[in-house]
Amino acid sequence: MVTAAQSWHWVDPAIGVPKAADVLRPGGRLAIFGHVFEPPEPIAEATAEAYRRVVPDSPFGAQGRRPLELYQAGYARVAESIGDSGVFEGVEQWRFTWSRSYTREEWLALLPTTGGLTRLSPEQRSEILESAGAAIDALGGSLTMEYVTLVATGLRM
Repeated sequence: MVTAAQSWHWVDPAIGVPKAADVLRPGGRLAIFGHVFEPPEPIAEATAEAYRRVVPDSPFGAQGRRPLELYQAGYARVAESIGDSGVFEGVEQWRFTWSRSYTREEWLALLPTTGGLTRLSPEQRSEILESAGAAIDALGGSLTMEYVTLVATGLRM
């Protein structure tokens, strides 16, 4: 099996699928997946507002939620590229919904590892985390995050 979790967007599309095919035996599976998360609305709004204040040109300021439709379209393109390669069969798209509860501390420890915060200065990151933390506090100090995991997969012929 070859997997790519939350990382396929860094792979050159002209090279990724053929390279995966090269290392797989017949019947081996290529599985490309990622998670789209949906924070509760008050946390999404507070985080988006902080982005607009701190990093006005950031696409993360448009909304605090990740646009599921955009990600679904991206995974459909990935599935299409797997199928178009001519070396994979049984190409499918899978979707799993799940949720996880976080304490304020757990979410604020995880949030800086997401794409929007990794390249910000410590001061910018701190201001966004303070806004998200205040929103979590207003909800009682914890949250339940809704996730959708999207998968594009196929079997090596």
